Amino acid sequence: MRVILYTGKGGVGKTSVAAATALLASRRGARTLLLSTDPAHSVADAFDIDDHGSRIKINDNLFVHEVDALAELEANWNVIHGYATKLLAAQGIDEILAEELASPPGMGEVAALMWIRKYYLEDRYDLLVVDCAPTGETLQLLSFPEVARWWLNKIFPLERRVMKVARPILQPMIDIPLPKDEVFASMKDLLLDLGGTRDILADAKTTSVRLVLNLEKMVIKEAQRAYTYLNLYDYQTDAVIVNRVLPADGEGEFLAGWRRSQQQYEGQVVTSFGSIPILHAPMFEKEVVGQEMLRRLGEELFAEVDPLAILVDHRPQRVEKIGDDYVLSLDLPFVSKDQVDLIQRQDELFVRVGPYKREISLPRVLAKRRNRTARFDPSGRTLSIHFAPEVPVATR
Repeated sequence: MRVILYTGKGGVGKTSVAAATALLASRRGARTLLLSTDPAHSVADAFDIDDHGSRIKINDNLFVHEVDALAELEANWNVIHGYATKLLAAQGIDEILAEELASPPGMGEVAALMWIRKYYLEDRYDLLVVDCAPTGETLQLLSFPEVARWWLNKIFPLERRVMKVARPILQPMIDIPLPKDEVFASMKDLLLDLGGTRDILADAKTTSVRLVLNLEKMVIKEAQRAYTYLNLYDYQTDAVIVNRVLPADGEGEFLAGWRRSQQQYEGQVVTSFGSIPILHAPMFEKEVVGQEMLRRLGEELFAEVDPLAILVDHRPQRVEKIGDDYVLSLDLPFVSKDQVDLIQRQDELFVRVGPYKREISLPRVLAKRRNRTARFDPSGRTLSIHFAPEVPVATR
């Protein structure tokens, strides 16, 4: 199954683009599901239908699923949520408030993210188009499986062993409930599901992200940052969608000013993202709502491109041997070396760029090499981390 995630700054039209892609693919014969992980669902609104929920049929090849975050929490987090509620109530917090506080912000979106894995394993569709939340929330969401995997491998086994020994001793002495095995089992299942979701999202042969933007300064800047952070987490971005481009032959000085501004920023987009395909959609004479307008949008975007195609085959993270050195390359455009922090601890390399940090599990051949240097290539887009063999210290 092919998976395409659409994200972008709020208001750029990513839901319309996602819906147009799904509709076009379905009309060309692909069994397609359009999944919304945005808490403020508007996919059904894009099709101009009143029905909201799971598996809304648009045509014989197209279905829509707007994830109900509350229902997902109840279905997937019941045991963990119940324990958290008891823990908070034991601290004297009102029962109703404890019920609310036991559902951490963002958990509904995380549960929605795991639907990607469910549909992938079902293998009922040729294409899964995901209408994600605006950029910031999406980046936090996509980093969650990485954190979950690290927690599962490094912290969870130790916590469970300690609690198994300590629970019989500590529980009679304290007033708060300690987690039982069923809580840990539920947590492990959750972390494993997230890890499986990560495997699908990071598979460049299956999944790619497409950034939707308008030709405006703040929107382009956010798209640049998003592209950098997606590369950091080894997610493949295979297209930039430039939406709502004004026609070149419009009348009036008011629109002429906007056209000049868009032409200026078009050059910036080409310079910034020139290594990946840039697809354009015009500003239509009316809003893009309903199947007819979505059809027009899809045909404009993908007039010469298969919407299911993987438009870029270049991985943002690579390891290769150069001479006696191994080189780990990370595509990190739009940042400088002083904005990147690197810390290596045995077989783990921590890379921090701005507010985001990624832990990269190093292959054994790299983990054994402690002589490490890092530099950007002449283009300034790729950080190359060289792992050279240790030079033995001469002894007399």
